[in-house]
Formats: sequence, structure tokens, C-alpha cells
Amino acid sequence: MRKYSILAPDWWDYTTLDDAILQRAARLTERELLGLSREGFRVTFHETLAEFYLAEALEYLSCWRQATADNPVGICGPIGPTEQLPLVARLVNELGLSLRDAHFWAMDEWCLDGKEVDVSHPLSFRKANHELCFDRIAPALRMPPENMHFPGADVEAYVRSWDGVRCAVMQGGQGDIKHWAFNDPAKRQGPWADEPPPAETYRQLSTRVVDLHPVTIMQNARTSGGGVVTGVPTQAITVGPVQTWQADKVSIWQAGRHDNPFGMRLTALMIAERITDSSVPMSLLADHPNVEFHYYRPALGTCAVDMH
Repeated sequence: MRKYSILAPDWWDYTTLDDAILQRAARLTERELLGLSREGFRVTFHETLAEFYLAEALEYLSCWRQATADNPVGICGPIGPTEQLPLVARLVNELGLSLRDAHFWAMDEWCLDGKEVDVSHPLSFRKANHELCFDRIAPALRMPPENMHFPGADVEAYVRSWDGVRCAVMQGGQGDIKHWAFNDPAKRQGPWADEPPPAETYRQLSTRVVDLHPVTIMQNARTSGGGVVTGVPTQAITVGPVQTWQADKVSIWQAGRHDNPFGMRLTALMIAERITDSSVPMSLLADHPNVEFHYYRPALGTCAVDMH
């Protein structure tokens, strides 16, 4: 039987991995991390935050410029990071890019009392997408409302929206618990009491309501809620691996705000070496044919002890 998590013993997470994998990840230098690129997985460094977020924003435009009436194309995007979103709006306006045939899927949304939170909720991802990006786009250029897809607790309409529209990129960040969107590790219960779900089982998950790992709740309190853990919902609706594998490319953007030097190394190592383990959900992207990891290089730091 595998180790119990030292973070949340009732859950699976990366602390249940073999220590040898964890130690190897911690020892990776910047040069070794960059060298993990292989066919189907590319590691890219950005030297400034300006370059980092501009490149992330341009990915939106690269997707939307492909869209036509006969070939609708979209991007699935995150709240976290968000710094790229105002840049997206500004670029669309400056270039006069019509989004008439473009699509957008939000990755996730909070869930309270069995229902997606209203846009009036201070943590609403839908509200953040509109305030930071879509409401800043000139009315003549805006995407039609029916082309904007936000997940709800009743996931049927959201899941259907992926049919007949090509998702060129699923873009996201990486959380402290090594997830993309809210694809957190499973609880350590029932059939998964002794081993986490097999990778092939986890990959069959579609958009759904999920219970959030305690580390994810803590992280969102830290990054978005001023540290007020009790203000963060414990459930969310998240895009699933099923939809992720419908995307032509998955790009993960890590500026050092949502994970730490160790975590940013661990998942790259596991994807590069095809070590898939659902206790580290991000590692399952090893089986996706086109994955990119983007790093703000100065944030990589080291995993050395630094008492301060």
C-alpha cells in the first residue's frame, strides 16, 4: 500500500509518490528542465514577465484568427493566471480582430449548494473573464454570446458546445496540487483507498462537479481571497480530461505565482518521462500529443533550503 499524504491523509496527492521521483525533481537545474523537451512536449523559457504574458495573450489571438463561419475555432482559457486577459482585449481592439466566428470556453467555475455561483459572487470566474477581457473589447468586435461557453452544474450544454467547434488550445496554469483547471487528485476512499485511480480511468472523466483538495482551497484563498479560507467554495465545476483531449494543444503557463520551484519541476519531469500517476493529475498530460510548458525563468529558483 502506498504512503499516505502528509498534506491531507484522506486524499491522494504528489506526496504519495515514490521518494526517488520527488528527489529527482528537486535536483533538476534550469538547463536540465529545458532539456526535458521531447516530441509532443516542449519546454519554453521567458526572461521577462512582459514577454511571458504577451506570449500568453497572443495565443488567444492565434486561435481566434483561424476562425471562419465554416470553421469555427476557439480557445479554452483559465482564471489563474489572469494577467494576460487585459492584454488580449487590447490586442483585439488594436488589430481590429472580429471575433464573430471565434469561440471561448471557460475552464471552470465555483459551485455552491449544487449550483454554479452567480456573477455577483466576488470569486466568480465568469465575472472575472468579462471584467478583465470580454467587456473591454469594442462592441463591434465582440464574440457573440452564444459562442462563449461557461460551465454550469448542469454540464450538458457545456459538454455539447465542444461538438463541431475546434479547440485549438487549452490554456491554463498549474496549481499547488499539480492540477490543470480543477482536475484535482481523488479522495482516498472506496475503490481508491489503497491506490489512486489508474490513468486510463481518470482520463475518462468529463466536465463535472468536483470536491476540491484542501490544498486547492488554501491556494485560492491565498491568491484570490486575501487568505480567507472560509470564503472559498469547497466544490467547483471543471472541464474534464475528455474535453482536454479534444484540444489540439495544451499550453501551461507558470510564472511562479500558483506553484513553487519544486512543483514546476515535478510535473515537467513526469510528463517528459511519461510517468503517469493520477495523484499528480498534470502528469496525465504525458499522453496528450501536443503539450507546452511555459515558464517565467527567473521564478524557477532552486529547491535548496533558504531560511529567512
